[in-house]
Amino acid sequence: MSLIVSYIPLVVVGIMAFAFAPLAWLTSRFIRPRKPTQWMENTYECGSEPIGDAHVQFRFQYYAFAIIFVVFDLIATFLMIWAVAFSGLSTMATVWMLVLLSIMILGVAYSLKKEETVWI
Repeated sequence: MSLIVSYIPLVVVGIMAFAFAPLAWLTSRFIRPRKPTQWMENTYECGSEPIGDAHVQFRFQYYAFAIIFVVFDLIATFLMIWAVAFSGLSTMATVWMLVLLSIMILGVAYSLKKEETVWI
């Protein structure tokens, strides 16, 4: 019986997490203005009137840099946690972590090399 009681906070947090998005959406539906005006329909760009066409194509290279940054940011975080938590592991664990890091570096080198040839 105590096992079930110990999971009650987890269930409550789970229900709150799943209920937050629909409740926020419903709340915004009720408190938003209902009468659109010309001022509300106008395009807004950082407080100034837009000049020219608003549709601009971005090159894929910008997204590639962002994806590479996110991947390495996550890998660096996991490596730091691994280094702190498992400092007493064997040499083989360190070798496998270095293999993972080298594979990641080779993947980034390949993507950056391939990026030089992609022009959209």
